[in-house]
Amino acid sequence: MAGADNVSVKLSGMDIAVEEKKFGRRNHLIAIEEDVQRQWEEAKVFEGTVKDGQKKFLATFPFPYMNGMMHIGHGFTITKAEFATRYHRLKGENALFPFAFHCTGMPIQAAANKLKAELEEFGFPPQFPVDAVVEPVAPAAAQTSENKAKGKKSKLVAKTGGVVRQYDILAKMIDDKELIPKFTDPTFWLQYFPPFGEAHLRRFGLAVDWRRSFITTDVNPFYDAFIRWQLNTLKERSRVSRGKRPNVYSPLDKQNCADHDRATGEGVGPQEYTIVKLQVKSPLPAHLSSLSGFNVYLAPATLRPETMYGQTNCFVLPDGDYGAYRINETDVFVISRRSALNLAHQDFSRTWGQVECLLELKGWDLLGLPLLAPYAAYDTVYTLPLLTISMGKGTGVVTSVPSDAPDDYAALRDLKQKPAMREKYHLTDEMVLPFEVVPIIDIPGYGSTSAVAVCDELKIQSQNDKDKLAKAKDLVYLKGFYEGVLLVGSQAGKKVCACWIAVPTLYFYCNYYNT
Repeated sequence: MAGADNVSVKLSGMDIAVEEKKFGRRNHLIAIEEDVQRQWEEAKVFEGTVKDGQKKFLATFPFPYMNGMMHIGHGFTITKAEFATRYHRLKGENALFPFAFHCTGMPIQAAANKLKAELEEFGFPPQFPVDAVVEPVAPAAAQTSENKAKGKKSKLVAKTGGVVRQYDILAKMIDDKELIPKFTDPTFWLQYFPPFGEAHLRRFGLAVDWRRSFITTDVNPFYDAFIRWQLNTLKERSRVSRGKRPNVYSPLDKQNCADHDRATGEGVGPQEYTIVKLQVKSPLPAHLSSLSGFNVYLAPATLRPETMYGQTNCFVLPDGDYGAYRINETDVFVISRRSALNLAHQDFSRTWGQVECLLELKGWDLLGLPLLAPYAAYDTVYTLPLLTISMGKGTGVVTSVPSDAPDDYAALRDLKQKPAMREKYHLTDEMVLPFEVVPIIDIPGYGSTSAVAVCDELKIQSQNDKDKLAKAKDLVYLKGFYEGVLLVGSQAGKKVCACWIAVPTLYFYCNYYNT
């Protein structure tokens, strides 16, 4: 036994020697760091004591949000303010760097709700299905720059580690897993994470006057009183007012969901569209007869209302789910349920926020409908199938301008060239064959029918050539907007970018915001 003990002691000594050799320099620096931090604490170096007659310097830092532990990104960014504060303090100035922790907004509430739903469905500890498909983090909106979107995604990954179950996110940060159910209460987040934030920043050596630290939300009556004073003062001075504006809104929480209030989707904002009223001509077919007392419209949403002069037809997704939604006393829009909900929250329903579906429909039910299209060269256009429509964008209904939209041209050409396709979708020749491309915009290098030219150039064979069609759109879309010249209408002869907003909108129903 004695021999074994000697061997054990020897091995322990070897382990210590290896540890010292490997981490000795680091450990020495940490020891110095801890000793200096202790001296700062005892001397109250960072506590702002006013010195009369000296200059003032105040540094602030955006309060880190307390839906998780702080990460290295906070440490990197915060040093800019911290170094400046130290510099001004060394100059003898009244230098103050207070700090606080942000707890207001929707992300904590959303995370608490998500955790509650997970525990109710899967128990505690949760037994998640192994083969479950977990929804990935939503990318930033198209209008967000690539670098900005990348930064926001990195910020989210820094806190979540790329994990998407709320339970798993917390489990990566919390040693005592028995505490996790308490996070279904949003106020527990306020109690748990801020003390860790302060402790970690103290260990980081941050030059902060911690006497002034606080958290936001009405849990802190002092901060709550400050915010009330601030907003009331701004209102008294007519700097803020109450009203409606395009914004991302949460029907579940019944409030606006600002950029930093979201668990995911920072940078996503409302996209403005114009809804075009394509009236279904009378008499209505038998399967729509219940709508006979209303003006019935297919209602596509477009970003380019100035191109409506070139309409040849309207597109729907044959297997898509649509509905006839009453938007006021006299009018019915045939659109997707998602877009109907959006419109209902934009004052286009009889009761704000509530949809009124008079009839559920499939895209098949809409094929071949005769329509009156505003500004079109044709008295009647028809509803045709487009297999690439996304029901999650716009209204699920697409107006067709094959002169300038490669997707529209490819789909119309397919139907013209393939009798079997027309037969499959119960379309007569009269609904398709007479409709030719209508030149409306002259684009340098592509002429007055840019979609035709670019489809020929890229040898696009059908509407299923998705990659080539995406490239074609990139080639002509922005060039048409910024360099194209209108050939028709009251703004003929002018560049599209200079006059598109002046195109008459008598038949265009409304601005529609979509995210």
